[in-house]
Amino acid sequence: MTRILGISGSLRKASFNTGLMRAAAENAPDGVEFETATLHGIPLYDGDLEAEKGIPEAVMALKHKIIAADGVILFTPEYNNSVPGVFKNAIDWLSRPPADIAKVFRGRPFALAGASPGNFGTILSQNAWLPVMRTLGAELWSGKRLMLPRAETLFDAAGTLTDTDARDRLTAFVKAFADFAGAGNT
Repeated sequence: MTRILGISGSLRKASFNTGLMRAAAENAPDGVEFETATLHGIPLYDGDLEAEKGIPEAVMALKHKIIAADGVILFTPEYNNSVPGVFKNAIDWLSRPPADIAKVFRGRPFALAGASPGNFGTILSQNAWLPVMRTLGAELWSGKRLMLPRAETLFDAAGTLTDTDARDRLTAFVKAFADFAGAGNT
């Protein structure tokens, strides 16, 4: 069984990317256990807060989920042609203390997926993640990235993926990534 963790980079309840992540979990192929996570409860990074109180509980919980996973998919929105601040903030927290980078990121398979109302489907956000993931030593899956443009035509008002072609593409993406991530466990 290959364990995949999906993390949504949006806090909005009807987020396209949270909906995409939920659809990935609902349509996970046989042999794949798909867990989901959000960024709710993670405070803004503050070195003084870290020094005074340590790593927040929400960050520790997410770290444990990542460490338990064979691979991680970042379901990333695109804000102002780049990475959403709330998502980058969470990754910054996950890299604290620096000794944890090896446990959380180094050599762990990561993939990028996203949906956007724009015409390019989060390509700029996904490109902005590349140097961050390289810096942390993640094994970024180069098999493919999933980008869904004009997301408002693919999801309903509640953020549920309704487009059959997009669902099929997502399922194939998750299967290919799970095969890649699970290859290290055989």
